[in-house]
Amino acid sequence: MERHGDGGEQVGSVNHRDSAQKSGSPSGAFEHSGNPQQEEPSTMKTSDTYLPVPGEDQNQDLDARARSKESIDMKNVYLDDGSSLYSQLSPYFSDGQRRVDYVLAYNIEKPSSIRHHSSRFGDGNFIQRLRHSLSMRNSRAPPQTKKDPEVTAQEHQTDYHEDDKRFRRDDFEENLLQTGLELEKDEGSKIPGMGFLKIHAPWHVLCREAEFMKLKMPTKKIYEVKQGSNVVEKVRLFIHKLTAPLHPKVNTDRLQNVKPLSHPFSREKQHLFDLSDRDQFFDTKTRSSIVYEVLKRTKCIRAKYSMGITSLLASGVYTSGYPLHDGDIEGVDAEPNDRKLLYEEWASYSVFYKYQPIGLIRKYFGEKIGLYFAWLGVYTQMLIPAAIIGVIVFLYGCATVDDNIPSMEICDPRNNITMCPLCDRVCSYWRLVTACGTARASHLFDNPATVFFSIFMALWAVLFMEHWKRRQMRLNYIWDLTGFGEEEQDHNRAEYEFQVTKKRMRKEHKTAKGKKVKLTCTDRLPAYMTTLVTMAFLIAVTFAIVFGVILYRISIKAALHMSTYPAARSNVRATVKTTAAIINLIIIIILDEVYAAIARWLTSLEVPKTDKSFEERLIFKTFILKFVNAFTPIVYLAFFRGRLVGRPGNYLYVVGSYRMEECAHAGCLMELCIQLCITMLGKQLIQNNLFEIGIPKLKKLLRRRKSDMDSKQEEELNKTLQRHEKDHFLGPFVGLSPEYMEMIIQFGMVTLFVASFPLAPLFALLNNIIEIRLDAKKFVKELRRPIAVKAKDIGIWYNLLRGLSKVAVIINAFVIAFTSDFIPRLVYQYKYSPDGSMHGFINHTLSYFNVSDFQTGTEPIDPMHLGYKVEICRYKDYREPPWSSTPYELSKEFWAILAVRLAFVIVFQNVVMLMSDFVDWLIPDIPKDISLQIHKEKILMVELFMKEEQGKRFAARDINQDNCTSPSPVNQSPSQPRSRPVTHFN
Repeated sequence: MERHGDGGEQVGSVNHRDSAQKSGSPSGAFEHSGNPQQEEPSTMKTSDTYLPVPGEDQNQDLDARARSKESIDMKNVYLDDGSSLYSQLSPYFSDGQRRVDYVLAYNIEKPSSIRHHSSRFGDGNFIQRLRHSLSMRNSRAPPQTKKDPEVTAQEHQTDYHEDDKRFRRDDFEENLLQTGLELEKDEGSKIPGMGFLKIHAPWHVLCREAEFMKLKMPTKKIYEVKQGSNVVEKVRLFIHKLTAPLHPKVNTDRLQNVKPLSHPFSREKQHLFDLSDRDQFFDTKTRSSIVYEVLKRTKCIRAKYSMGITSLLASGVYTSGYPLHDGDIEGVDAEPNDRKLLYEEWASYSVFYKYQPIGLIRKYFGEKIGLYFAWLGVYTQMLIPAAIIGVIVFLYGCATVDDNIPSMEICDPRNNITMCPLCDRVCSYWRLVTACGTARASHLFDNPATVFFSIFMALWAVLFMEHWKRRQMRLNYIWDLTGFGEEEQDHNRAEYEFQVTKKRMRKEHKTAKGKKVKLTCTDRLPAYMTTLVTMAFLIAVTFAIVFGVILYRISIKAALHMSTYPAARSNVRATVKTTAAIINLIIIIILDEVYAAIARWLTSLEVPKTDKSFEERLIFKTFILKFVNAFTPIVYLAFFRGRLVGRPGNYLYVVGSYRMEECAHAGCLMELCIQLCITMLGKQLIQNNLFEIGIPKLKKLLRRRKSDMDSKQEEELNKTLQRHEKDHFLGPFVGLSPEYMEMIIQFGMVTLFVASFPLAPLFALLNNIIEIRLDAKKFVKELRRPIAVKAKDIGIWYNLLRGLSKVAVIINAFVIAFTSDFIPRLVYQYKYSPDGSMHGFINHTLSYFNVSDFQTGTEPIDPMHLGYKVEICRYKDYREPPWSSTPYELSKEFWAILAVRLAFVIVFQNVVMLMSDFVDWLIPDIPKDISLQIHKEKILMVELFMKEEQGKRFAARDINQDNCTSPSPVNQSPSQPRSRPVTHFN
């Protein structure tokens, strides 16, 4: 292909006619729409390198190929002002007939002469121009037109890079033409400095690639789908009628009880498929995915090393590539389309109570995104019973708080119990009755119902996983994904190809020709070591930050006790708990963003070969860092705080004089609940929702401020933009990993520590109702349309969910046994209580301490704070009194309670695991009606092919009889079987 810089074409345009003559291309498929007023009609005809299709199938493609061979007069499709006659048909070529299936965007540089002229007179080159004028003035030689060599060298270097990119684009586009794709350039767009390559796949290319990709397409055969037995069918219909207002208003004309029989597309068996409307047979999602597969296989081979589309995008030859959205979603003039329907019935907050249109989501975005939203919908639905039970448990705690004997004993002022100081020197003795509010609040979350709720949530997690497996299998059947997996092909990533190219260049003279070059473990060893060291360092940073918050709590508690304000001194515990939880939340949110960026950087250093490998490695790193970041403060509060304290007179100190903090008398469960509540609400409100709403609006505001146009002018300009120009301003699709990661961390919050916070499912449910509509609006309105990707499951995320549900059983067992007072209350009631009641439980949990045994310098400054001299104070622990033979040693009650705690963990874990496995075994992974329908499909497919073979035999017998009766030579021989396309992988 040749480049010209004269006449009516811009620099970098293609002389398609000359190129077509050189390559012998037979059909016109490349058009340039840069300047319609000056360009002559120019065409390049497609070179068909595939074997000819004999017989009837070849005739079926004649119309489409004839249309693609027609040369389009570019002068006739533009108005006087340069706007296209078919501007309203923006998803189409300039002829208004061929649909744009994919768009590649690239930067347009000014021609060399224009760039040289501007650089000569630009303000940025004042020094060079001054130096040049002085040299001219001092020299007697006549003025030279020669420029500064420095400037010339820079310009030549820029020209070299741009010419190299242009050369690669021309080579790649010529190879695309060889595959049968049709191209049209648009370098006269209203976006300055941007050019667009519009790609269209004609019918014969769609058929060929669909056969190569083994796409399952619906046949003419339609059969009735039976949902189950008569009773099951009646129940299903009743539920469907009952929930009719909750269903979105999509696909109302589609019969729900019939399904077309699907079969991998084959050009030899086109008669099996309903091809009455070829424009609708392959929908826009399928067309763009087919074009993308061709793009990934096509190489730029005229350069020193071959480059695919991923390498071309990574090196800046093309800046972006994307399929087009169906149309506009807002405005009176917006035509009905799937995107607008999704916006109205899915992405609107007014339909938050309705089911999601999963079928339409899959039709528009593909199976992978459809499965994500189907999983999110199932998860949200399953949260409804969990939230209801959690609220009931919480209300049970509220109803029984006045009957709770331990909290009544704490709140009884007649029990004049003096407690030991909570910190050294500045803290004084205090009465237990002042902890009445904390004790009553703790009962809301620490009551016998929480044990039941923990068992329920463990079984809930199993039911959720089983329900999703069945739902997933049903979707696989409805979406014709049964048997999918063998056809998957994962192409190399651009970064991998780039590194392999660099390695090949380094070893060009050392490696034998023809030997394949690839990245080995030795090449990646520095990246692996960097990853290992960085991950360990980041985890250590998380631990250090948690330790810093611990020091903050210790120091602020001492400072508040020293305060002269009565209000500050009376609310020390509440202030410390709340502020520490908010600080933890802010740190978690900041580190989440930092860790996500670092995890992506580390994964990029490893240069994974395929997108699947890159995604799995990125998920693994991000999950570890975010899980440690989110749950380290919670794990500390649940299992370590209050257990590494020591006792009065022999406390444990860190960093010099910082005494480790204790739990409140009612236990650390209340503080754990506060931390979980603030973290869940904060992460969901700020990180998940506010960021997703605020950041796009902030970007839009900044873009508007940079622009000289006001909102009205921007709206007018937006009306004149074509579809590919509008989509260029949308954000790129970065994958589903961030969306899944949010939900996985939330699932951990709901299941891991649910024994301490039964309202977690309710908060998660409310968040997900908003999250679904937020994500829907983002996908429909704010992001470019992603490439449709087939997937039959949610991949590695299911394994993470299953692992979390198993770990949740163990963690909840330890929370109930060691963090709550459930076991001590149980042991006291059945072993130490004189009357089998809970009376005397508080006194049983408190040990005695003689204040004369304080270490020097640790006793209170104001020992008379309570108005009397204190000789014995109490502290929460199971230790011997100072008058025993072994003062302050752990008592036998401590060891008895520890034994029961460990026994409870073992019994709870095994019982719940056994129940979970039983539920897993009881519920089949594949619904019975789906397995029957899959079996029925196989039988119908066999019958269909048997009838086809019988028809072929009858036709062959008739032809043989005709040949016997007619001796004249007539071309009536049966058509030869079709040969497979000769596909060139460059």
